Amino acid sequence: MTRRRDFEGRWALVTGASAGIGVALARELAERGARLILSARRRERLEALQSELAAKGTETRIVVADLNDPAAPQQIFDQTAGAGLAVEILVNNAGLGHYGEFYLTEPEQEFSQVRVNCEAVVRLARLFVPPMVERRRGWVLIVASTASFQPVPYISTYAATKAFDRFFALGLAEEVARFGVNLTALCPGSTESEFFEVAGAQGFKGRGVQPAEEVARRGVDALLRGRRVLIPRLDRRFAAFLVRFVPVRLITRVVEKAARPQSNPPA
Repeated sequence: MTRRRDFEGRWALVTGASAGIGVALARELAERGARLILSARRRERLEALQSELAAKGTETRIVVADLNDPAAPQQIFDQTAGAGLAVEILVNNAGLGHYGEFYLTEPEQEFSQVRVNCEAVVRLARLFVPPMVERRRGWVLIVASTASFQPVPYISTYAATKAFDRFFALGLAEEVARFGVNLTALCPGSTESEFFEVAGAQGFKGRGVQPAEEVARRGVDALLRGRRVLIPRLDRRFAAFLVRFVPVRLITRVVEKAARPQSNPPA
């Protein structure tokens, strides 16, 4: 199916564009007519996606950067907007997760999640949103998670960072709406990607994994409509609604028992 060319000729920056939802979002935006700036740590994957999109007529550039480095957002900005490209679409997709008992994990694994999932999101928004406000036009998509709706034992840091992303998106969306800037928090559940393997969290994958392409299509549709939050699956939407009425302690107790690492005997 041919997409409407909603973003014809506009530059879109996608972070975490080397795998999963990031790749799907890049392809979706390209089908909508956008020109792409792809950013991630792995150059070879970015170059492969660049070649794929270029073969279909999409102008594409790559910026290799590691958002675990606080200097990376400025590096990305300097090579894009700072070099004269009018970035009108910012997709904050890059993210890290880790499954395990907090008191046993390597400290750097926890700190990195905060830097990439929270600090980098704020830094990139602070760099790219002001020019959107000046132009009175822009679109920002922040990829959060259904994990942002409740605490989740054994991915405690990840869930907390995604709650930060969702609330940051909601607050900022209200601030910039009067300037013609749309901002959406995309909150997918289990999605086809390498995230669960990298995070060591296959147990959270569950059933009914959603294709990344479907998540991307619905996310971009929501961004265009100015929707503030989107959970792209109906059953996950219902679950996010239901947890409002269930005591948090009950949720965490049930999840803790279900998600406890098998090597850890019951207390």
